[in-house]
Amino acid sequence: MMKKVAVLGGTGYTGMELLRLLWFHPEVELSFISSESRQGEALAEVHPHFAGVSSELVFSNSNPEEVPTDMEAVFCALPHGSSAGIVKDLLERGFRVIDLSADFRLRESSLYPEWYGQDHPYPSLLQDAVYGLPEVNRACIKEADLIANPGCYPTSVLLALLPLAREGILPEKGLVVDAKSGVSGAGRAPRQAFHFPECQESFKAYRLASHQHTPEMEQELSDNLGKEVSLIFTPHLIPINRGILSTVYLPMEKNLKEEDIRKLYEDFYSDEEFVKLLGRDLFPETRWVRGSNYCYLNLRSDSRTGTLIIVSAIDNLIKGAAGQAIQNMNLMLGLREGVGLQQIAPLP
Repeated sequence: MMKKVAVLGGTGYTGMELLRLLWFHPEVELSFISSESRQGEALAEVHPHFAGVSSELVFSNSNPEEVPTDMEAVFCALPHGSSAGIVKDLLERGFRVIDLSADFRLRESSLYPEWYGQDHPYPSLLQDAVYGLPEVNRACIKEADLIANPGCYPTSVLLALLPLAREGILPEKGLVVDAKSGVSGAGRAPRQAFHFPECQESFKAYRLASHQHTPEMEQELSDNLGKEVSLIFTPHLIPINRGILSTVYLPMEKNLKEEDIRKLYEDFYSDEEFVKLLGRDLFPETRWVRGSNYCYLNLRSDSRTGTLIIVSAIDNLIKGAAGQAIQNMNLMLGLREGVGLQQIAPLP
C-alpha cells in the first residue's frame, strides 16, 4: 500500500524539489500540499513544469489542523523561524515530521538569538529532534518523530570530515572551510543581491565569520569527535543555479599518510549509497551531482605544509535539502533508504 505524505510550503525551491521527487517515488502518494501565498490554486498553475502530469492536488493553507490524519509523514519546507510553531502542533496531533528549516538543528536554545536573531519559542523540543544525517544517525532516524534536516553547507562539510572525527583524528582547531554555493541556496524570494545583473559574472564572499550554519557544523563535529571543535567558515556566492563545492583545509599529523587516509574514507563510506570517494586524481565538480542525491568527495595531502585538503560536491537542493529529507523519510517509514533517489546528473 502506498504511504501518504504531506508537504507544507510547496512553492519555494526546496518545496518544489520535494514535490518533484515525491511525485515519482514508487512507494509514496503525495496527498496534501500547502502554500500560504498560493492556496486554492492547482499544482500545475503554481508550478507549470507539472503540467505534463495528471493531478488534482490543490494548495491548501499550512494550518496543521488542515493536514489529513492519515498522513504517515509531513515535510515542513517553511521559512526559518516560522516552522517551529507548526511543527509543535503537528507533533501534538501525532504526526511524524521532517523539518527542513533550521528551527530544530541546534540543541542549545541560547545559540538561536546569536545566529538567527531570535529566541527559540519551544526550546524543550530541541532535545527531541534527531539530526537527519543518515550516514551517521541512521538508527535514531528510524525511530524519530521529529527530524531536523541538515543545512546544505553543513551536509557538504560534515560528509567531508566525519570519517576523521569518528576515528578521533580530526584536529580541534585549524579547520578552514571555503565553500561556494549556487544562487538557489538563497531561496526563491526576490532580493536585490540575487537579481540576475547583481550576481551574474561576479563572485563574492558573504557573511564572513557570521554565517548561521557555523554552529551547526561545530555541534555535529564536536559530538562525533567527543571534543569541542571550532572552524573558520567562509561561504561564497557563484553565478550558477544550484550546487555546492566545499574545500576544507586542516592540519594533519605528519605520520598520517595520504593512502592511509584514503583507506579510512573508503572503509567509512563503503556501504553508503550516496557518498562516493572518487579516484585519486578526479576531483568533484558541481555538474556531476546536479539534480542528484549524491555527495562526491576526494582528498589530497600536501606533505610540504602538513595540510590535508578535502573537496566535497553536492546539489544544495537535493542532498542538501529535499533529497536528504526523502532519504530520512524512507528510513522513518521502513522503506529502502535510497528508493526514489536514484537520479544521476544530466550532462551536459
